[in-house]
Amino acid sequence: MLILSAYLLLSMGRLTGQSAVYQAMNVVGAAGFVVNGWWHRAVPSASLNLVWALIGAVALWRIGRKGSSTSAM
Repeated sequence: MLILSAYLLLSMGRLTGQSAVYQAMNVVGAAGFVVNGWWHRAVPSASLNLVWALIGAVALWRIGRKGSSTSAM
């Protein structure tokens, strides 16, 4: 539900792709799919969602780094 909600909010213009909330929703949602895929031995699904979560985590890290550098000025 988190990934679907994130996409809905993005499509409605309520969030942007550079929003920490959007990226966090994707990371947590993908992590849930990783656990579910692993539990059901759906390795391709778990792998895809692991990559999805990593992409979101990198985006969150970059958003946080960008935010901390502007607040330090």
